[in-house]
Amino acid sequence: MICANEAVEAGSTGFEDVRLVHTALPECSMDAVDLSQRFLGHHLQSPLFIAAMTGGHPDTTAVNATLARAAEEFGIGMGVGSQRAALENPAMEESFSIVREEAPTAFLCANLGIIQLRDHGAEWADRAVEMIDAQALCIHLNPLQEAIQPEGDHDTSGCLESLCSLCSSVRYPVIVKETGSGISCEVARMLFAAGASAIDVGGIGGTSWAAVERVRADTPELASLGGHFADWGIPTAVSVVETRRAGGPVIATGGLRSGTDIAKAIALGADLGGMALTLLKPALAGDEPLKSEIERIHRELSVAMYLTGSATVNQLKTIRTYITGTTAEMLRNEE
Repeated sequence: MICANEAVEAGSTGFEDVRLVHTALPECSMDAVDLSQRFLGHHLQSPLFIAAMTGGHPDTTAVNATLARAAEEFGIGMGVGSQRAALENPAMEESFSIVREEAPTAFLCANLGIIQLRDHGAEWADRAVEMIDAQALCIHLNPLQEAIQPEGDHDTSGCLESLCSLCSSVRYPVIVKETGSGISCEVARMLFAAGASAIDVGGIGGTSWAAVERVRADTPELASLGGHFADWGIPTAVSVVETRRAGGPVIATGGLRSGTDIAKAIALGADLGGMALTLLKPALAGDEPLKSEIERIHRELSVAMYLTGSATVNQLKTIRTYITGTTAEMLRNEE
């Protein structure tokens, strides 16, 4: 896997410019801090979300099974990678269906690209949801990756209309997610107006799909193009604030690496904090390393909540933050 073995992270999340206001006398018990969260009508044991990573190849079945077992054990949500390969070739379905087998009660999100939605309609969306018995569907946006891929689709005209049609015709929630370049306030308003139930911002600071394409490139020109656009987009922290201003539930993904990052994201307006690469590496090592990593993240989140006087995630949403540096400058420009 390129993401696990190559240097494909780029840019800054902006969370380094965010500081949670310390509460010197918390009126709560750290041992009683409640990490549980409701999202799209579902009760989750924590705001940690296992973000979309992989699938569509026999070699990914085992890692998806490991991730799913963790989602089930910890009572957290999970998204799968793009299901396009399995929709085109049913022989690949097991790498996705294993997720529901290993996580019979977890909140699972199916995944389909907006280009595939436009070209194949709600039938593919329904099949993606049915494949893993999902409670929600993520429609992913990846124009940067498509623009750099020689085989990419460089035409997204008609996609918004397809999204509107899907949202108005299905009963399951539709989450629209970027894959590493962020969502602006203007686009967030457009997506919520189209009927999106939630937005996953997928900002810069984590895996850069332009950097991935740089590794995959078979010509110097394409490698150069991938490197040039490796940090293109909106930092995750900025994208969370902008998307929250548009209204509606928000998932913060893109370079989150700790429980404190999740706490910062929630304080800025997110409902969940999604992690992919941070969890992929321990998942490749097995159940116990992944369990240890999730426990580390939860410990950090619990301490951060206690030190802000937040006994619940809803209280964490109301705390004050200090925002400095480039992140503050970008947010002032947005205003």
